[in-house]
Amino acid sequence: MSSDLCGSRILLALPHEIFSVITSSLSPRDVCSLGMSCPGLNAVASSDEAWLAQCDKLGLVPFSTLIEWRKGVSSYKALCRFLVNIQPLMGIWVHKNPEVGNVVYVMPGFLSVVGCRIVPQTIGPLGLEDGPLLWTSVFEILCKYDGSTAFFLHGRERGEDYVYPGFLKSVDRNCNMLSLEVEPLHQLDGGNTSSEIPFSRLESDDRERLLDFTSQVRDIVPDAAKVIFFPPLRNDEFFSQQDFAVLLERRLLLLQMYERTLNPTKLGSSAAGGGDQENQSTTLHGFLQPVGLCLRAPNMKIHHYKAWPSMYEGQSILYKMPIEPPKEYHKYAGLWGGTYGWTPRRLSEETFGERLFLILISYEVSEGKECMLATKILEGSSYAERPNGSTMFTVNIDQPALELFPCDSQPNPIDSFGGEGIVDGNGFRYPGSKPGSLFVLPNGLLVFIYKEWRIMLTLQRLDLADLLRRGERVLSLPPIFNFVYPTRMYINPYPEPSNS
Repeated sequence: MSSDLCGSRILLALPHEIFSVITSSLSPRDVCSLGMSCPGLNAVASSDEAWLAQCDKLGLVPFSTLIEWRKGVSSYKALCRFLVNIQPLMGIWVHKNPEVGNVVYVMPGFLSVVGCRIVPQTIGPLGLEDGPLLWTSVFEILCKYDGSTAFFLHGRERGEDYVYPGFLKSVDRNCNMLSLEVEPLHQLDGGNTSSEIPFSRLESDDRERLLDFTSQVRDIVPDAAKVIFFPPLRNDEFFSQQDFAVLLERRLLLLQMYERTLNPTKLGSSAAGGGDQENQSTTLHGFLQPVGLCLRAPNMKIHHYKAWPSMYEGQSILYKMPIEPPKEYHKYAGLWGGTYGWTPRRLSEETFGERLFLILISYEVSEGKECMLATKILEGSSYAERPNGSTMFTVNIDQPALELFPCDSQPNPIDSFGGEGIVDGNGFRYPGSKPGSLFVLPNGLLVFIYKEWRIMLTLQRLDLADLLRRGERVLSLPPIFNFVYPTRMYINPYPEPSNS
């Protein structure tokens, strides 16, 4: 069809830069549809300029990073395919085991996304702002040359770091669960699934055995792939370019390992056949051979107790914590880090050795009152004093504190709220509480003070991505435990890190 017949002459006469500005207001699907309308529009709708604008509009990485990422893919259209696919995975994911906290933050790597577990830890001698945040790698999703994905589970066995290749499948745009599963390869390739038993319907022991068995398909991580996972924070352009070169080499090495390791002759297989087709039992015999690891990201109906999701027992599932962006009436929503301490100050060298708490602040209406909730998602200690997901304090945002701020050496608070804080009680749902007040200081700190004891919990807003770029990676757990710790545990299962 000619450009005159499809009415595209005016659009085709525009410079590519102007056309890119116009198409940036469209969705990627709309840009593809526009390119299918006629050959002339297909040429400009497929241009790198148009798809660079689409990539930039997603806002996952800075514009300068997109330029570097383009060197590893066939086109910006391929890069946009990858970014659209992994965008819903970004954010904070949690699980209730172990009780000290299981927090996985999914963030951009280099032509990849990395699932980083924040290790329960104390605040080091350089403080929270300048000291390294300790983390370990859980999984990684790499972008291939054509924009498709390569999934790796990370883990450590017998003193060696391993990667366990698999597939990323079924990422819902509004996903709230990350499930590590095993599937027959013909299902992963889109084959017939009508006679197959879903992995989630297997008995818990069978699921665990299948995951353990399939994770034998693995490869030792070479030293060249143990370097940085994402560009560290630097002010020097020369060293930044060196970082990109190292990351590009690491990615190519991992993709070669992926193609070499992940093939049907090396993948695990389970026993086949055996049962009545009309009355299949949910056992391993419902799986055909061969099988492989896969990561699913569905959207499921989840019940919550306050801000904490109700979780399935015995399944390798992480749950997404919804992060409410700060706004005029909910200005304190988001992730905060802090510790107990009497004198309110920045969490710096004075708090060396204190437990690091990660607190997620959200808002909800309870009994006709709008309240601010502070949910504990990580506790940096060897033994958890409170169950994971406990509400550390609740305040009524319409009720000012009745007490004065007790520290004369600090500026007067700019805001205050009355409420109550957690104390020893009956488990997760029925903890005890004592009256307290939340004060907002001019330097941005939040300080909750128990009225009776004058114990103080001091919080500051955190940017996990920046902290992880300055962070220090520590050793991982064995692969399946590294994704979700399967049993309830109140002690810290991770190797004791040194914050010296």
